[in-house]
Amino acid sequence: MDPILLGKGTTDDIAVTLLPKFGNRHGLVAGATGTGKTVTLMTLAEGFSRMGVPVFMADVKGDVAGLAVAGDGNEKILQRAKDLGVGDYAPGASPVIFWDLYGKKGHPVRTTVSEIGSILLARILELNDTQSGVLDIVFKLADDRGLLLLDLDDLRALLALVADERKDIATEYGLVSTQSVGAIQRALLRLAQNGGEGFFGEPALELADLMRTGTDGRGVIGILAADQLILNPRLYSSFLLWLLSELFEQLPEVGDLDKPKLVFVFDEAHLLFDDSPPALVQRVEQVVRLIRSKGVGVYFCSQFPDDVPDNILGQLGNRVQHALRAFTPRDQKAVRVAAETFVPNPKLDVAEAISKLGTGEALVSTLQDKGIPMPVQQTLIAPPRCRMGSISDAERSQVRAGSPVGMKYDNPVNRESASEMLAKRAETASKAADAPPAKDDPEAGGFGQSIKDAVFGTKRRQGMVETMAKQTARTVGSQVGRQILRGLLGGIFGGKR
Repeated sequence: MDPILLGKGTTDDIAVTLLPKFGNRHGLVAGATGTGKTVTLMTLAEGFSRMGVPVFMADVKGDVAGLAVAGDGNEKILQRAKDLGVGDYAPGASPVIFWDLYGKKGHPVRTTVSEIGSILLARILELNDTQSGVLDIVFKLADDRGLLLLDLDDLRALLALVADERKDIATEYGLVSTQSVGAIQRALLRLAQNGGEGFFGEPALELADLMRTGTDGRGVIGILAADQLILNPRLYSSFLLWLLSELFEQLPEVGDLDKPKLVFVFDEAHLLFDDSPPALVQRVEQVVRLIRSKGVGVYFCSQFPDDVPDNILGQLGNRVQHALRAFTPRDQKAVRVAAETFVPNPKLDVAEAISKLGTGEALVSTLQDKGIPMPVQQTLIAPPRCRMGSISDAERSQVRAGSPVGMKYDNPVNRESASEMLAKRAETASKAADAPPAKDDPEAGGFGQSIKDAVFGTKRRQGMVETMAKQTARTVGSQVGRQILRGLLGGIFGGKR
């Protein structure tokens, strides 16, 4: 299997490649704005796709969508490909599926409230520790009572239930304040106003649809429209982290393969780690370290290499460093950090080269035979075959029209879940309360009233109907509810479908 040609070294005049069998050893693409990171990512995506590896990546600026359209093959690009020894270079499009959390520029991406879990949802809603604890109680209550949490309406219904029964709930689950419930409700309102409500619901995304190959054997590139999503950085980073954790949970162990099963590109990686609690960063580190054995390669993209914590940075075996301009102390520190992470090359002053790289040049070090990183090479990056720029709405619509998953995801499904179930229970209770007294006792007393009180209960004690309902809910909750409820990184926390 041919390696991916990243470019040619300018000092040693050698081809700089990425070997397929080390594609799941993860990677980093870093550099200042406008230095060519996106083009490098497109070259990588095309290379993996040609060898039959699906890719999933976010399109933050709108130009990654160019992968779906053939390049114009201008003279400058063709000459560069010839100089780099790309003998089979020809403009061409890659098989692409467009996705969009908002459902505008791609197929809607949805998941259920239960599947995203309380930890990530608390991060999306920017809740404090006390409010996050209340959210944990809501999820546990839904689990115990067998209530499906599919969309935000379900979550609002559970919050209302918790507020109404907070005194009883406090004795079993912990103290719940109306202030915390109100704060969560307001956070849900903000999320809905920012367009995030459509992310929660069904049909939920199936990972198999991100791991498709085309009829020609090429891996399908899933592109997430993120130009609007990036304006809500917590939702953006939490969604990608949820997706990564789902891959970790669901994919089987496969060991070392000839090529990855999937390559996952995490653009604007600093958003994942900004303001993240240490426990969450630790979980990310564990996933990055372990997901390699499941055949998934994770490639982070950011401006500075130190945007990624050291423990995670150490797991990234393939490095592409574009130019960094040392204008500020922060930039100077980033240059030093980047230089220190490469295997030295006696012919190259890495720290000096980083600040002098031109657009389309990078310092590259990849894993070679036996997993040993090659000495860093100053490299002219190979051009992608696709369009290096945005596409028109008509071109996007044409790609969407030929998508194999459009019929599956474009129309939402709203099956019975927590909000509908609780509404029915409230309606039944209301009808029972409004029922006329028994005929044998017109004054609502006597034997008929006693039977009614025993069956339906009174304000001071519960009846047989309520007792049986609660017992049934607990039974369903223990048998089914635990299959519905899932949290962040369930494979590590012990959760299961």
